[in-house]
Amino acid sequence: MNASIRQGRPVRESRSQYTQVTLPNDANNLGNVLGGHIMHLVDMCGGLAAWRHAQGPVVTASVDQMSFLSPVRVGEVLILKSSVNRVFHSSMEVGVKVWVEDRNTGKIRHASSAYLTFVALDEKGDPIAVEPAIPETDEDKRRYEEAGARRERRLLERQNVRNKAMVTVCENTTTSLCESE
Repeated sequence: MNASIRQGRPVRESRSQYTQVTLPNDANNLGNVLGGHIMHLVDMCGGLAAWRHAQGPVVTASVDQMSFLSPVRVGEVLILKSSVNRVFHSSMEVGVKVWVEDRNTGKIRHASSAYLTFVALDEKGDPIAVEPAIPETDEDKRRYEEAGARRERRLLERQNVRNKAMVTVCENTTTSLCESE
């Protein structure tokens, strides 16, 4: 690990914005933009912030809960904003907010939010350490602290899922693999 990894990079340097006019091919037969299309854009916008921060390739490791707060209609403008909330080593949490602008009235409303975890990779595709995110504003600092709590919940949930998977394997096997546990 080189010395620059410990120095860190301000959150503002990797903030990203992604804007798109919604078209009929993005929508269902009711004229509402498909949730999967919005999820794809959230991943793209979040990945852009993570890539900027890591200054190299990243992959999506997880997406926390994502709720759709209001429908997005064909012809409206999607505005996605993302920033790195916190770096943990090779992984980083990125927050993405989705806003919708009505082109006729100029009114903007919040449509969705999500937290994604990205992992930085080296040229061989192996995880690589990333510089810490340096929160500067009160909002950055709040997101930084909350990201730590969310990470603890994610790690606990991942361990619970692994434990349940092991129980299922042990219940469905006749080998002595599980007897020693």
